[in-house]
Amino acid sequence: MNMALWIVQGILGAGFIFSGWMKAFQYEKAKASWHWVNEVSRGLVFFIGIVELLGVLGIIVPQATNIVPVLTPIAAIGLVIVVLFGALFHIKRKEYQEIGVNIVFLALALFVAIGRM
Repeated sequence: MNMALWIVQGILGAGFIFSGWMKAFQYEKAKASWHWVNEVSRGLVFFIGIVELLGVLGIIVPQATNIVPVLTPIAAIGLVIVVLFGALFHIKRKEYQEIGVNIVFLALALFVAIGRM
């Protein structure tokens, strides 16, 4: 089970590093990739990116270093909340094709949250 959790944490980390980095530090590329970015403030996009990057640190570092490992499931729950808000945002905008990715990352983050508790 530990190996499965680490694999999922790695997948989550890779996905959120990609999206978080683009939102936080490559705004123009994010605008070109995700049309919703054009319709919200740059500050909100930056904030979401930073939260995602902090979430990656939270799901990897505490468990890997065994320093306050209880932060790993807390970070996973935080990512669940971010993804849930993203899915609700896409539902509101009737962007149903975007929700599949949200559901996958929601399930993966829930798996980590429950598995690491």
